[in-house]
Amino acid sequence: MNSKIIKRLPQCLFGLFLCGCGLAFTVEAKLGLNPWDVFHDGFSKLINVRIGFAGVLTGFIVLLGWIPLKQKPFLGTIINILTIGNVLDLTMYFLPTPDQIWLQHFYLYFGTVLFAMGVGIYIGSGLGPGPRDGIMTGIAKRGPSVRATRIGIDFTAFVTGVLLGGSFGYGTVFMVLVTGPIVQFSLKRYDKGAIFSL
Repeated sequence: MNSKIIKRLPQCLFGLFLCGCGLAFTVEAKLGLNPWDVFHDGFSKLINVRIGFAGVLTGFIVLLGWIPLKQKPFLGTIINILTIGNVLDLTMYFLPTPDQIWLQHFYLYFGTVLFAMGVGIYIGSGLGPGPRDGIMTGIAKRGPSVRATRIGIDFTAFVTGVLLGGSFGYGTVFMVLVTGPIVQFSLKRYDKGAIFSL
């Protein structure tokens, strides 16, 4: 492992930690699953497995979409698969479920910002995006903005998940619209130059 990777590893891990924590807040808000978890929920019902396992299977399937985009997995891709879900589960274990509606909305907004900032930070480390984010960066390299690409991908996952019977709500729509712009802002701020110029 060369020195450049070692220097960038803390940023990658910190970003993934924020992603897991942020997702935990949005789940505990009980105002609607995030777009990809709507898909995972619908997919889990289709193949009769737990939602977490459906998410892992989805990750491997989505990696096939990297082939036409000429994306290559790297260290961050593997760390992503191993980290976010575990951080999410651990955070949810300690995070109380809010009873008041104002606190539910706070969880949703805070968690969405935390998650989206985390995506930009870990991708910006240049150690490789996760399966779903690799599709985003692969398409964005070809012209569209990160903001537009992220919204399009999240919307597609959301609609497909709904058609498969996945659970959704107000929070889902909020995350579809807000995550992309925050990811673009975060990536501009924390990109080490290993991804692309925005």
